[in-house]
Amino acid sequence: MRTRRATLSAVKAGKHEEKPTVDVATTRPAVPPGLLAGGVVAIGRYIAAEAAPAIARALADGGVRAFELTLNDPEADALRSIEAVARIGADLGLDIGAGTVLSIDAARRATDAGATFLVSPHIDTELVAWAAAHDVPALPGCATPTEALAAWRAGAAAIKLFPASVAGPAFVREMRGPFPDIPIVPTGGVTVDTAPSFIAVGAVAVGMGGWLLGDGSTAGVRERASRVVAAVVAARAGSAVPGSPA
Repeated sequence: MRTRRATLSAVKAGKHEEKPTVDVATTRPAVPPGLLAGGVVAIGRYIAAEAAPAIARALADGGVRAFELTLNDPEADALRSIEAVARIGADLGLDIGAGTVLSIDAARRATDAGATFLVSPHIDTELVAWAAAHDVPALPGCATPTEALAAWRAGAAAIKLFPASVAGPAFVREMRGPFPDIPIVPTGGVTVDTAPSFIAVGAVAVGMGGWLLGDGSTAGVRERASRVVAAVVAARAGSAVPGSPA
């Protein structure tokens, strides 16, 4: 089986299949380990490349182990931020991902910049299959059981429940019945007060942006990261969360 490093090297070398055939039983990428370890994906939107490394360090100091930087316009600036954080991610024990990935071309550029997982606000089965074929975990946005199953069959590592503030923890609980094997990451409007409720009913992690990063002050980011990771740990201790570390 290909290693992640070899796969990403192939992506950067331009060896892409436009419509790969994926045997998800053998090639589905694993959920990023940092996401499972901390139970939180920090989402940075419009984070300048100059500021991104300091924020990444503050997140890691607070126990967050996954940092998603979104590809909002201008995309070139977002890619520079990913590159800046990817250079130090391994030393920090921080998985670096790209968010708001809307096309295969954008996915290529993100992996070229150093992203090791991809997050989208929507489901695009061709994009998910492309990522799976290149051993890159994809977390497509889903809001219905139909979308979740389509994403899983295409090779998603997990699904991003979006917007989580609308769906609520009850949606996660009910999804666990028919789809116990699909890891769910609620995202959108999640705070330190609501995160434990999602974890308690079976979410493997939560995605957090505005509340967690605030104004970008590193002291504030570190403090909020510590608070939410502690809340996730406590929620996991009181529930059997699929895919969480023992």
